[in-house]
Amino acid sequence: MSAERCPADLGITHQDFADCGWKEVLAKTERDGYLSMWQAFHAAAKQATTDGRQSHAKVLWLLGDACSMMLSPKSINEPFKPAIVMRGQRSVIPEDLSESDITFLSEIVDSIDDPWLKARLADLVWIRKRPRDVGYTLVAIDSYRSIPLDTETWVSDGHECWERAIGLARMLKAGSGDRLKEMEDAVIRTFDTATRQDGFLALWLAGLLFDDGLGRDKQAIIAQKLESLGREFDDEGDLHRAREFFKASAKWFKAAGDNPKSIEMTVAVAESFVKEAKARIASEKPSHMAAAGFYEDAIQTYRTIPRSERPAHRVDERLKELQLCLTESGMKALDEMGVISTPGINLSQTIEDARDSVRGKSVSEALKALANVYPYVKVKELRDNVIKKNQQFPLQAIFPATVMSRDGRVIARRPGMNLNDTPSDNDEIGIHTEMIHDHGILVGLVVQGRILPALEVLLLEHRLREVDFINLANQSPIVPPGRERLFGMALFAGYDYDFVTALHLLVPQIENMVRFHLKCAGVKTTTLDSKGIETENGLSTLMDLPECETIFGEDLTFEIQALFCDAFGPNLRNELAHGLLDDRACQSAYAIYAWWLGLKLVFNTFWNAARKINGSNEEAAA
Repeated sequence: MSAERCPADLGITHQDFADCGWKEVLAKTERDGYLSMWQAFHAAAKQATTDGRQSHAKVLWLLGDACSMMLSPKSINEPFKPAIVMRGQRSVIPEDLSESDITFLSEIVDSIDDPWLKARLADLVWIRKRPRDVGYTLVAIDSYRSIPLDTETWVSDGHECWERAIGLARMLKAGSGDRLKEMEDAVIRTFDTATRQDGFLALWLAGLLFDDGLGRDKQAIIAQKLESLGREFDDEGDLHRAREFFKASAKWFKAAGDNPKSIEMTVAVAESFVKEAKARIASEKPSHMAAAGFYEDAIQTYRTIPRSERPAHRVDERLKELQLCLTESGMKALDEMGVISTPGINLSQTIEDARDSVRGKSVSEALKALANVYPYVKVKELRDNVIKKNQQFPLQAIFPATVMSRDGRVIARRPGMNLNDTPSDNDEIGIHTEMIHDHGILVGLVVQGRILPALEVLLLEHRLREVDFINLANQSPIVPPGRERLFGMALFAGYDYDFVTALHLLVPQIENMVRFHLKCAGVKTTTLDSKGIETENGLSTLMDLPECETIFGEDLTFEIQALFCDAFGPNLRNELAHGLLDDRACQSAYAIYAWWLGLKLVFNTFWNAARKINGSNEEAAA
């Protein structure tokens, strides 16, 4: 905040604003949304401080602080959030601005001709100034909607600006005049003229219209345009874009009441997955592992079609054909799997290595590095190490052990082990318990030595938003349909160091993901009691199913069990479900590791799918 960098009692005037050089700062800045404006104003403020121009410095600090806030247009009460939250500290939010700051901003708004800056300052004044003046809201709306509707601007805060303008107009209702209708018309005009060369622009604009309930009298036209662009991308072999347009088209056709066309688009989505699977098998370096994932996506998509609509598209027959393809690719994928080994842990060097793995990389490569800063635990190695340890130190193994909860309840018991050459049932229980225990130690080392150092660098070098993680989840094959937003919100919360929220969102979604993929494989996930009541089994019961290792692999299955289901471990699923986790437990190494495991699952499946789309054999480490 400006008060932290300049004397709090230093007054600033409209003339200070006029003379501080703000126009020159913006003119020299290569615009990339508010982030670049924030950085440019603060850099200019530091220079002004060095030059002894204290009043100008305070103005520039204040402008930079105003631009630093992240716009969250879906939030009515808190549309501005801190750009950085780290280790108990955060960047500026509206409440940090003093009354004198707000008064100053209200006095200079009319003198600003830059729509980005004018919109931001008018919006902040509207939020903070008392009594409220609706005139500032109208200024904010008009400034926001003067920001261009093009691909480059859209991905650099343009989307949030237009969404905020629409939200403000809706809030004012009749008080905004014809602004909402004018914005709707402007978005539709740009949508109508968008072409394949504009990439996802038409899709993004259609999403804005759909989410805000606009364009209702043009639903069929919008759906047809999306279909047309989707088929153009499909003809070019750009299957990823084609699929996204087909999905949107299906949604708009359904809204228009054209259910047959909506189903047709859903079929097109499914067949795009099939095309990708076949292309991956036929590539120079074929991957049945990749193909299996695409076949599974196709099957899942076909299964969303209601049974009454299936005969027209031979859906049931197609499902049988694709199931055979999936089985074949799944069997051949086993031969493609390799073993990943890691050196012994040296924590000080490991921390630096983790930071270096992320430092200086693009956001996608940095996320990839964070997601793969450590591989899945190798169950066979963990078991062998436990057996060797018990042989070297037998006393700790022969005595039984008891696990107690934080409130003193006995929640698990481990029998003593005989340590014979052929393990008994009790020995197997003991080995498993020790594996869970050693996994817990490893979790602490990985979190402190790898995950947090890598995450720290990612936060310093990149600014990601919740929508980025939602988009990531939306493109990740492992995320069940309809759960993309929840997964994205959970991943963003952890990225934002809010592991309390991350854990509460993520744990039930992990359970749903497991259940979803088991059902897709034809596994029964319910229990029928004596009264004829059929209930869904919980995560612990699901993870005990032998099919879990087939679907998720031995190592991932163990990780999920160790973290979420086993009473000898953190048992996060049951502890959270019963409200037994306090604030500290929700921010423990286990919670951070659970968030990271969710990121690893979502990002790696997204990354591998993206590489397959581009015909690359670069894949993230498992």
